[in-house]
Amino acid sequence: MRLHRLLPLLLLLAAPAVADEPVAFDVESLVEKVRPSVVEITFTGRDGKRQGLGTGFVVDADGLIATNLHVIGEARPIRVEFADGRKFDVVSVHATQRSHDLAVLRIEAKDLPALPLGKSAAVKPGRRIAVVGNPRGLTGSVVEGVVSARREVDGKPMLQIAVPIEQGNSGGPVVDATGSVLGVVTLKSLVTRNLGFAVEIDALRPLLDEPNPVPMERWLTIGRLDPEKWTTLFGANWRQRAGRIGVSGRGDGFGGRSLCLFEPSPPKVPFEVAVSVRLGDEEGAAGLVLHADGGDRHYGFYPSSGAIRFSRFDGPDVFQWNVLEQVRTTHYRPEEWNRLKLRVEKDRILGFVNDEQVVEIRDRVYVEGKVGLAKFRDTSAEFRRFVVAREVPSDRPSPEVAAALDALVADVPVRRPPSNALVEEVAGSPPSASVHLRERARRLEQQAERLCQLARSAHLARQRRELVRELAKRDDETDLLRVALLLAHMDNEEVDVDAYLEQVDGIASRVRREWADEASPAERLAALDATLFEQLGFHGSRTNYYSASNSYLNEVLDDREGLPVTLAVLYLELARRLDLPVVGVGLPGHFVVRFEPEKGETQLIDVFDDGRRLSKAEAVELVERTAGLEFEEDHLRTWSKREITQRMVQNLLGLARRDEDPERMLDYVDTLVAIDPESGGHRFLRAVLRYNTARIEEAHDDVDWLLENEPDDVPAGRVRELKRVLDRSGESPDGD
Repeated sequence: MRLHRLLPLLLLLAAPAVADEPVAFDVESLVEKVRPSVVEITFTGRDGKRQGLGTGFVVDADGLIATNLHVIGEARPIRVEFADGRKFDVVSVHATQRSHDLAVLRIEAKDLPALPLGKSAAVKPGRRIAVVGNPRGLTGSVVEGVVSARREVDGKPMLQIAVPIEQGNSGGPVVDATGSVLGVVTLKSLVTRNLGFAVEIDALRPLLDEPNPVPMERWLTIGRLDPEKWTTLFGANWRQRAGRIGVSGRGDGFGGRSLCLFEPSPPKVPFEVAVSVRLGDEEGAAGLVLHADGGDRHYGFYPSSGAIRFSRFDGPDVFQWNVLEQVRTTHYRPEEWNRLKLRVEKDRILGFVNDEQVVEIRDRVYVEGKVGLAKFRDTSAEFRRFVVAREVPSDRPSPEVAAALDALVADVPVRRPPSNALVEEVAGSPPSASVHLRERARRLEQQAERLCQLARSAHLARQRRELVRELAKRDDETDLLRVALLLAHMDNEEVDVDAYLEQVDGIASRVRREWADEASPAERLAALDATLFEQLGFHGSRTNYYSASNSYLNEVLDDREGLPVTLAVLYLELARRLDLPVVGVGLPGHFVVRFEPEKGETQLIDVFDDGRRLSKAEAVELVERTAGLEFEEDHLRTWSKREITQRMVQNLLGLARRDEDPERMLDYVDTLVAIDPESGGHRFLRAVLRYNTARIEEAHDDVDWLLENEPDDVPAGRVRELKRVLDRSGESPDGD
């Protein structure tokens, strides 16, 4: 009878009385003792991704882990992880017993905290126990309960345990108050949550005494590499599927190095070896191996963090690793398949990326050995189309075929799929035609992206010129409202500047209707406050202060909330339209305005706080609280409209910096330089941003200006250091 048919019947049996506990049951102390010995077990599925989740526990300090057989799957790579984060690949399945659903795994580790094994025969119903496992991925979870019965199920001695069992508990230890293992969790009840079954620990002892070890190279069949063609070194998980070789996991060599060597010997010099590689993470490294001695010595040619390296490895550690050449090339395409090729000649080695030569090496330390693949760090990577031959054909068609293809597809329709006639004509070309067409499509996509970038840059330049023209006027004639709307229009081409100007003119007309002809300036100002803050509800944005919307005046007008400086711009421009003497005051950390009537005292106004009037003492406290600075009299000076504009742009620059968006940062720094071309600090920042966004030639222009003008706000040493970096980088290619 199958076990699952017995479960409902077993549940009907009454649980026996609880027996006396010989040792005090302290769960906290027990968990502290047991948890370091319990591991999470996972295996890799056919797609190379992590599958399965179970529990195991250390039964021998020299690397033996006990678990269920069903936890480890069949013929799959297995990995264990300890509670302290240490991870190990299983090197062999030390023993298995299918009838009892037991397995013992071996890892390369010493001095592990093994759990003592108890005696099943001594276990009586009612014994208090605890189960440590990983239910549903909740690593190291603990539940306590009792042994409710001992039963024979399908001829196997089992412990019936009154504890909740979930997926992931399988393979976990059932321990008593001393921390001794009484059983291995195997099954959960099908009809009630708080009931499970564990194989008695006595069934595990024969597997430890008389193992039947199977090394992983024989255990694996899922994705297993052909041992007559490939030999792997230094760990990691190499697999093969659908004509591709994949690798994941960290190798045992320094820097996570792992090799996969091609067993057949390469041809005599000259010869070529090539492979297409795609990295799972561009911060990783994986590629070709050349002249490998079957150990630590070999050459490597591979992408690493976006650069292409040719290295010589002379031993097992970092001190015997030599980067012979490292280049950055636009021929390498991040996050895509890239074709690497080495041509080995008598006196040199040529390295190619996507059929373009990028390195020439004349190092002659190693002149023979195996070829193959390598990976470093925690890289996951895929390889395909590995070829070693006298000559590896190019992926590209001949110039004549390429020209014919380009002419053929020049007028491919965009509103319907290619015609059958066109398909047949292209199909008659060499196979490299498809590679050429995909490359052409990729370049067209890149060109389309650059055209969009060009359109945006031209829009920004137009708005920037208009903004600078407005600021070139006398300060009292400059329409600061228009300037602020132009800033918003730069980031959003849909902004209708003139429509918003009319909206503000409408607010000004509404305020005029609120006062009598003989109203004093103070009464007119009060009417402005009443209209703006009470009737229209403009207010400071406290709920989402750092939203970009608060920096765009069109959205401030739409939503009626904003930052101190954007609300101040609106207030200042309404006052100007109403002939009210109001100026801007750029307190550090909090912009305010000041009413300056011809007669009577001036008055500071906090537009962020509904037009609240501020005394000087309150302004001092505001500076100290919001900016953390000691107050200075200069903080109360009147700001020019140029300075107010720079402050608004600086706010937008801060948002782009927060979002780690160098393109937007460059847009705003371009605007700051346009407003103040003599600012060395902004010039230097723009040079750095231009370098970071591959605008090398433009960065040189800024550095040359800085070296020629020597502004006081930028140390000359920093400029010279940046120039050295730019000189090493060279100029950015203009297309290919």
